[in-house]
Amino acid sequence: MDEGVCAVRPGVDLGRHARLLARVHDALLSGDRPPARPRELVARSWQRVRQYGVNPELGDPPAPMSTEQVELRRRASPLSRVLPLLRASLTSVAEDARHIMVITDAQGVLLWREGASKVRRRADGLGFGEGATWSEGAVGTNAIGTAIAEGAPVQLFSAEHFVRRQHPWTCTACPVHDPRTGELLGVVDVTGLAETVHPTTVALVCTAVKLAESSLWHQHEGRLEALRTVGAPLLAGVPGPALVVDDHGWVAAVTGMAPVDRVSVPRPDQPLAVHGVGLCQPEAVPGGWLLRASDPADGGRPAGRLRLSLELHARPARAVVEGTNRWLHPLSTRHAEVLLLLARAGAAGMNAAELSVALYGDREHLVTVRAELSRLRRNLGGLLLARPYRIAPGVEVRLPDLVGCPFVTGSTAPGVRSLAAAGG
Repeated sequence: MDEGVCAVRPGVDLGRHARLLARVHDALLSGDRPPARPRELVARSWQRVRQYGVNPELGDPPAPMSTEQVELRRRASPLSRVLPLLRASLTSVAEDARHIMVITDAQGVLLWREGASKVRRRADGLGFGEGATWSEGAVGTNAIGTAIAEGAPVQLFSAEHFVRRQHPWTCTACPVHDPRTGELLGVVDVTGLAETVHPTTVALVCTAVKLAESSLWHQHEGRLEALRTVGAPLLAGVPGPALVVDDHGWVAAVTGMAPVDRVSVPRPDQPLAVHGVGLCQPEAVPGGWLLRASDPADGGRPAGRLRLSLELHARPARAVVEGTNRWLHPLSTRHAEVLLLLARAGAAGMNAAELSVALYGDREHLVTVRAELSRLRRNLGGLLLARPYRIAPGVEVRLPDLVGCPFVTGSTAPGVRSLAAAGG
């Protein structure tokens, strides 16, 4: 580990070092000559936060997000998939060392916080709780925000924090990146009172992050393997070169061409140039996309038709997609209701609030609606779009006669019942 990351050296007198840092902090803010130079990482961060206009005497930080907003961000965060691993690696250690472990998203919003209860209570007084934003622009130099800004591990001690209220604390943070794309996913942080600082905490947090990133990569490989089982029979029926890829362009299976690892990210209704295949129109398949050469005689677009089947014999209800090949996807009652509502909404689609009213009779179920749509979109690939939620353009929707359909008349969703009352 780079020694420049660690805020203190082994055996340093912490009280003396904290007093020195306090004098450096006071001198630099007052324009006087400091008794020592701050670390380069700290100097860069202070320069940034001064440009942001952060007040070193900052009182309460900005109000935290609502519980509902935090829950939405948790559900959307890929770090939720490695939360058990991070807990196993850090939470018990944090409790023993009088620390708390925090996991944020890429914007520095605290999503999860665990560890020593006494430290959590003291952190509450600092505004260091779930839903709070700890970017540099919001609360000044801190390990979370500075790790985001630097794109690297950060440990801070005492008056290295820009805001005075944070001087009694130490924090160690490491950014987590998507191993597929390099995208910042969030930050893992361990925080405690200043006297608990230790240089080995840096290695501990960074090791936990490396394990998390490795787990994310293995999960990615598992999803590609599952997509491969779908892609192989699909490609068997495609003449000429073609490939099946996931939502990020990683290739699960190919036919009629040399293997490749990755292509550009597919977008619905946007042609994609693939070396060895030519211009392709992405076609949604379970968990990803089929890319095959566009047929000029068909306007350059493969067929893609979604049929939502609600016949009595289809138990459970199912989505039937016909294009180059045909595949079936069983639907829960709620997912069938959602697809029915979106089919009736047409190109205009529906937002989360409208779906909440249609499904539950009020606007209080936004988190549940978004979670259900997220799961449904994962299963149906690019057939469903968001903002607003709608069935993708170019997909032909075929529904059975809804008049008297037991599924529709027995639905608990107000919007679906209204369809039945209107005769479908």
